[in-house]
Amino acid sequence: MDQYADALGQGQRGISKISVQTGTTHGGVPLPDGRVAEVKLDFQTLEELSRVARKEYGLAGAVQHGASTLPDEAFHRFPEVETAEVHLATGFQNLVLEHEAFPEDLRRSIYQYLKERHREEWKKDQTEEQFLYQTRKKAFGPFKKQMWELPTGELDRIGHALEQKFAFLFQKLNVTQTLELVRQHVKTVKVPRARPF
Repeated sequence: MDQYADALGQGQRGISKISVQTGTTHGGVPLPDGRVAEVKLDFQTLEELSRVARKEYGLAGAVQHGASTLPDEAFHRFPEVETAEVHLATGFQNLVLEHEAFPEDLRRSIYQYLKERHREEWKKDQTEEQFLYQTRKKAFGPFKKQMWELPTGELDRIGHALEQKFAFLFQKLNVTQTLELVRQHVKTVKVPRARPF
């Protein structure tokens, strides 16, 4: 950070947070059978680096990447160690694609698309399950229209599961009852409710 600040120069605006390796991997590490490997997160490192980032460099703190594949019982620790940001996108992606209400024929089409269009990313030592897990995020764009056009009942069931997961995470990450704080610091932008295609 000292070298970065020197290279940046006096009075220049730099980064606002740091990202550190504490044991996770973006998206998790898929095992040959398709399950995601459990990891042990180094909360002590996360806490110490967040403290130093804030105290010595005026940053928000450290960011935890790959958190969405951690067990539920780990999430209360992030506010305890004052983590600045927690990345969770893969968990929401997994929840949608693995939900029982997600149509099996659409899932098969997505996986066939990945095997045809992204075959060059299939490593020799990977099982099909590992390859599909690591590449399926690339199907959200091409299959957005089909996902938005799911029957209302299926969308509602998946949406309810997402809502439950968000509520759980908001509570564990200690970001409930923050509406006034958000209103104070974030300028809201009205977005039309029409489904994007």
